[in-house]
Amino acid sequence: MHIEKTKVFAALSNPVRLRCLYLLATNEEICVCELAEALQISQPSASKALANLKSIELLSDRREANWIYYQLRNDLPSWTNVMINAVVGDLAGDKVCTADEKRFRRLALRPRELACP
Repeated sequence: MHIEKTKVFAALSNPVRLRCLYLLATNEEICVCELAEALQISQPSASKALANLKSIELLSDRREANWIYYQLRNDLPSWTNVMINAVVGDLAGDKVCTADEKRFRRLALRPRELACP
């Protein structure tokens, strides 16, 4: 697999995509609606950010009914994994990312009928 480094770094220069990457790297799988709520952005904004990260081949997805779940690809080149781990490690102390993570964790506590299937 070949991932263009310039596209990865350009994508991660956007704060919303960087926050998406943080949540995706620290969780197994995330639905667009969960990401939008955790980041407190609109679903179209979340979808656009995820589509960009997928277009540069950092993410894979799966569809379940009307919902699409995203995760980091498991076949990323080693340089990409090293870079993601470094970025995520640095963002772990970031106030915005910490707040995003707390909101995401609260979503897991919602009654099943209010969550994505």
